[in-house]
Amino acid sequence: MNVTTLPADRPRRSQQGASRSGGRTTARQVDERSDAPIDGATALQPDRGTTQPAPQDRPAIPRRAPQEKKVRDEQRPRLRVAPPAPVTAPRAPFVALVLVLVLLGVIGILVLNTRIAENAFRLDALRTKQSTLDRDEARLRSDLADKESPVTLAARAKRLGLVPSRTPAYLQLPDGSRLEMPGPGK
Repeated sequence: MNVTTLPADRPRRSQQGASRSGGRTTARQVDERSDAPIDGATALQPDRGTTQPAPQDRPAIPRRAPQEKKVRDEQRPRLRVAPPAPVTAPRAPFVALVLVLVLLGVIGILVLNTRIAENAFRLDALRTKQSTLDRDEARLRSDLADKESPVTLAARAKRLGLVPSRTPAYLQLPDGSRLEMPGPGK
């Protein structure tokens, strides 16, 4: 940022050819125009007595008497461009926030891993129980199939004293239908 003070009688120059970036090109243009020392982002206004004559692209400035010029320079304070104020954010809250986020992340990962391990043990126990129940079901189905088989039924009937029927008996119902009934055993 360049600050320039012009005398009241000096005509102002339009900014048609001036750079808008305010960066290095502006600093070069200022350096070409005057002997102003430039130090980083700060620039000092040159002494009034050490300026060079105006280049051809500027309008000619009428010369004044040296005594009048000295009086004016002593009355004006010397102007300087100050660098922008440094932006300093407090570091302690930022560091505390980062530490809290890291701690919460670590605690979250630990809780998540604990839950995953807990669920793995529960899943293993359920799979073991399921395989035991599947074996029990298969054994019970086999026992039921054995007990329902005709050979097993005949053996149990003999133990109870039952005998097989040889001839069936038929009953005549009043409606004319015939009902088959087993006859007595011998």
